Amino acid sequence: MYLHSGCQIAVSPDTKYFAVDWLGVEVTRATLGIIGMGSIGYKVAQRARAFDMRILYHNRKQRGKEEEEAVRAHYCEKMEDLLQQSDFVMLVVNLTPETHKLLGRKELRLMKPTATLINISRGAVIDQDALVEALQNKVIRAAALDVTYPEPLPRDHPLLKLNNIIITPHIGTATTQAIRMMAEEAIANMLAVLNGQPIPSEVFPK
Repeated sequence: MYLHSGCQIAVSPDTKYFAVDWLGVEVTRATLGIIGMGSIGYKVAQRARAFDMRILYHNRKQRGKEEEEAVRAHYCEKMEDLLQQSDFVMLVVNLTPETHKLLGRKELRLMKPTATLINISRGAVIDQDALVEALQNKVIRAAALDVTYPEPLPRDHPLLKLNNIIITPHIGTATTQAIRMMAEEAIANMLAVLNGQPIPSEVFPK
């Protein structure tokens, strides 16, 4: 939140000085709770280790001990335990009937009032009405969303009027390199099918 509002202060024509008591929250040694420790969640954990963060995670299946130890991650069988302990909660799950509105009023109230919620999965994983209430009433400190429901939000949506939220336009993979790699992977899969070879990125229905 401080990056966004700090940028506005820095460029505003009304700024005459920078307040010395304008303070943010440390990421280093904070507790990061990752909900959904698939390949993306695990890569987040690898990067969080560089900040010496304490990493908790909740997943359908527990990761192997070797993988846990590599990022010093601790498994929380109950999502509630992760929510109560985390300074930052990051959602990295697929959108399924089970994860639709996975975080609602009850779950948000379990979080620390100083916690920040980050969603890089899908907008419908969060009950957005409950999130508006939580941010308005300081149930949680802040939120950062790369995804919403719908996208983009209606211009009169209450989330757009809050000052303790950052919303980006679903740009988690919006780099030239990432888009090129995705295109190359798609082409490799198509060529494999046409040549009767194993499909590199085959997805098996559950």
